[in-house]
Amino acid sequence: MAKGHRSQIKKERNIATQEKRPHATAKYVGIPAPKAKIVLDQIKGKDVATAAAMLNYSPRLAAEIIGKVLKSAVANAENNLGMDVSKLYVEEVSADQGPTMKRIRPRAQGRAYRILKRSCHISIILNER
Repeated sequence: MAKGHRSQIKKERNIATQEKRPHATAKYVGIPAPKAKIVLDQIKGKDVATAAAMLNYSPRLAAEIIGKVLKSAVANAENNLGMDVSKLYVEEVSADQGPTMKRIRPRAQGRAYRILKRSCHISIILNER
C-alpha cells in the first residue's frame, strides 16, 4: 500500500504519467477545423525549421496562428525539457472541433439565415530525431 496523503500520491502518479514530449495547444481559435487541418497536414513530419519557414510563407490565415503554436512548442522543448532545437520535428498535429457561435443574418421578407462561426483547438506535439 502506498504511503502518504492522497493528494501526494496523485501528484506522484501524475508526474510519472506526464507527457515527456514537448507540446503546445491553442484553444478556441476562430478558424474552422478543416481549414486548420489543411495547413497542419503540410507541416506534419517536417523538422521545426522547415515547418516554421513553410508557415511563414503560407498565405492562409491558419498558418499565422499555427506558427505561434509551433513557436510555443519549441520554446517549451527548449526551456522545460532542455531539448536541442535543431533535432526537433513535428510528430503529431491535431485540429479538434471547438464550440460553434450561431449568428443571424437578416434576409428579405422577414426571414433570417443562420451563420455558423466555427472554432477549433489546435495542438502540436514535437519530438527529437
